[in-house]
Amino acid sequence: MAEDKYNLKNPAVKRILQEVKEMQSNPSDDFMSLPLEENIFEWQFAIRGPRDSEFEGGIYHGRIQLPAEYPFKPPSFMLLTPNGRFETQTKICLSISNHHPEHWQPSWSVRTALVALIAFMPTSPNGALGSLEYTKEERRVLAIKSRDVAPRYGTPERQKLIDEIHDYLLSKAPPVPQATTSPAPEEQNSNREDEVQESPENPSNEATEERRPNPSVADTTTEERRELALDADPVQAPIEPPAVRPNEHRILHTPQQSIPRQSDDRFFTWAAVGLTIAILALLIKKFMKANGHGAVFMDES
Repeated sequence: MAEDKYNLKNPAVKRILQEVKEMQSNPSDDFMSLPLEENIFEWQFAIRGPRDSEFEGGIYHGRIQLPAEYPFKPPSFMLLTPNGRFETQTKICLSISNHHPEHWQPSWSVRTALVALIAFMPTSPNGALGSLEYTKEERRVLAIKSRDVAPRYGTPERQKLIDEIHDYLLSKAPPVPQATTSPAPEEQNSNREDEVQESPENPSNEATEERRPNPSVADTTTEERRELALDADPVQAPIEPPAVRPNEHRILHTPQQSIPRQSDDRFFTWAAVGLTIAILALLIKKFMKANGHGAVFMDES
């Protein structure tokens, strides 16, 4: 970009040219923005959809119009790519845009504004001007379409710049993550059956065969196991007690445990009372003996 054809004495022009150099020398993978040759106050930009959101992988083009008093007044923003969050070809309302000049800081730049715009994408619109409330599925579909071709807008010079920015971000943008859908229960069952048939050494195959036994074969197997258990050493093969369900265990054993606990508590209570009475009697006898009443006490007793 030739600087000699611009008025370098203009503070806005001087600031814009500095930002152009900084954008070209330090490019980002998340956004790209450049001004038009014929009008450096108009910028074309494109941003990548923020990660871990329904916009991830999308490429969203837009237009920035810088005021003549830039950087002391904020720019205006317009999206050109359908995205489901902001209206297209409409100036959007953000705290960094000309709709809220009271929030703008002269130290902010086009780079700062684009970073903020990316952060605004997954937020709730709350009825702001130029905002849309599409579902996540609709926004994901638009993110996939945004990669196909750059939007058509303006003069051939604008379109050429838009296409260059689109190609650059497309080379940096990851693919749009596809929504993972859980398979239907019938498909899961069929997949499990296929896995069992393909792996004959899988222990689940034996379990499946044992679930559908012949009644006579099952009885014979049980009798053979009992004979083997009787012939074997009782120490090595102890007879296991019948399994008791958890609910039955509670019902049978809880009352038996509560009865001895109550009797033990009563025994300890009476023992404590008796011990207390004995201690009091000894203290009274010692007190009376110390005061000279011991003889009387002994005679009366």
